[in-house]
Amino acid sequence: METKATGTIAVGRLLKNAAIRYREKEALYCATSGRRFSFLQINERTNRLANGLVGLGLKKSDMVAILTTNRFEIVEYYFAIAKTGLVGLPLNYRLIAKEIVQMIQLTDTKVLIFEDTFTEVAKQVREQLPTVKTFIGIGKKIPEFAWEYENFISNSYPDEPNVEIQEEDDYYMNLTSGTTGLPKSYMLTHYNNAAAIIDVTTIFKVTEDDVVMIVFPMFGRVGFAWTGAAIYSGAKQVIVNFEPKKVLEIIQSEKVTISNLVPTMAHLILSFPGFDKFDLSSLRALVFAGAPFPIPLQEQVRKRICPNIYEYYGLQETAILTYASINDKIKKSASVGKVSPWAEVRIVDTSGKDVPMGTIGEIIAKSLGGTSSYYKDEEKTKETFKNGWCHTGDLGYLDEEGYVYISGRIKDMIVTGGQNVFSAEVENVLMAHPAVADCAVIGLPDEKWGEAVTAVIVKKPGAEVTEDEIIAFCKKEMAGFKVPKKVIWSEAPLPRTPTGKVTKYVLVEKYSKQ
Repeated sequence: METKATGTIAVGRLLKNAAIRYREKEALYCATSGRRFSFLQINERTNRLANGLVGLGLKKSDMVAILTTNRFEIVEYYFAIAKTGLVGLPLNYRLIAKEIVQMIQLTDTKVLIFEDTFTEVAKQVREQLPTVKTFIGIGKKIPEFAWEYENFISNSYPDEPNVEIQEEDDYYMNLTSGTTGLPKSYMLTHYNNAAAIIDVTTIFKVTEDDVVMIVFPMFGRVGFAWTGAAIYSGAKQVIVNFEPKKVLEIIQSEKVTISNLVPTMAHLILSFPGFDKFDLSSLRALVFAGAPFPIPLQEQVRKRICPNIYEYYGLQETAILTYASINDKIKKSASVGKVSPWAEVRIVDTSGKDVPMGTIGEIIAKSLGGTSSYYKDEEKTKETFKNGWCHTGDLGYLDEEGYVYISGRIKDMIVTGGQNVFSAEVENVLMAHPAVADCAVIGLPDEKWGEAVTAVIVKKPGAEVTEDEIIAFCKKEMAGFKVPKKVIWSEAPLPRTPTGKVTKYVLVEKYSKQ
């Protein structure tokens, strides 16, 4: 006899039930707008947005895009589409207008919700894509062709939408970080996102006593997962666009207890003039992901910001695959932890066979939060998803206790004079130098070596160091073939994706021409 649960995992139910459980408790503070909302208020406003969209004639599975920075309306948007079965397209506002138009066209989007900062982009969408029938503007300077967001929701009903949602229904389309070019897109279901929310809530022990600060861009699934975790647990969430001074002020004034950062954010916070004047004692933990986390920086974070650190590893496509607890980060600081409860992780060679313990290979994985294909891209799908496993393109190894270590990207592996050099290994050494604020190691074309190991370095303010000194420092720490053959000094910050990964293809393209 087949047994099946009577319920289904539908993300919109999280907010509906949180409004019942937590009612007038403060649910959200938006640092961008200065507005505050209770759980009841957020749920009612979400219902108004949801019913307003349905009132436009939209039906289940129609696409609705949003283009905004971190602010409260994107929370209402995520839950409005969740309650109606509409499918979301949260757009990366750092893309150029042409790319945004292409994404909207690719997905046959019917509605664009946009922040007034992006009015010019909205105009281009309107001029080029007549299939986008409705525009809804957020802010004070809304063009005549668009609804004003607050007016749009005030003219709608506060009742719960009556739409049947299944966990396998499409929820929203996410975009990858784009470390090797333009971002790929893929669809996430309600089930995928519920799994990610539950992982974040349980792994990092989020409770109704927490104040969760969200600084990750909320057009990506990391930002949304933390919003979901806050709603799930009844925690207050504080939404802010990352800027060191603002973040420090918010932690102090709102008594933030936990936040997810990329290592670069921590470095910028620590480097902010007057950092020591801020009271950060409310923080119980900081969570890190998205980029290598050098041990010297970990030590500074523990000493000066918060003593308790988590770290996790995963792709946008997979959600969390491994995580390191607070004790794990003390015991094995270089590791990204052990496999998360519902994931599977293997390290394999080029033929797909498991490699011996301690041997570097490609990380492949399965997870409840993971997708299984790219949107309208069969070639990339076949390349990444093989035999039910997501091939991450990341290199790593396992130790005898099951801890996972990241060694870099397959495409970051530099072949110099017939030897393989992993960029992350060299970068970890460079970040230990007292004059280095940030760095990226790339391979540049070289007649003699094939690829020359090259370090692109951003110096700390006021630091003085020469290329010869950097090279001598590296020679003490690693084999000669791994040592950079050239150092390039960068006055500008290194180019990064919204999740903190250095876009090395940009550096290779730039410096290959010099």
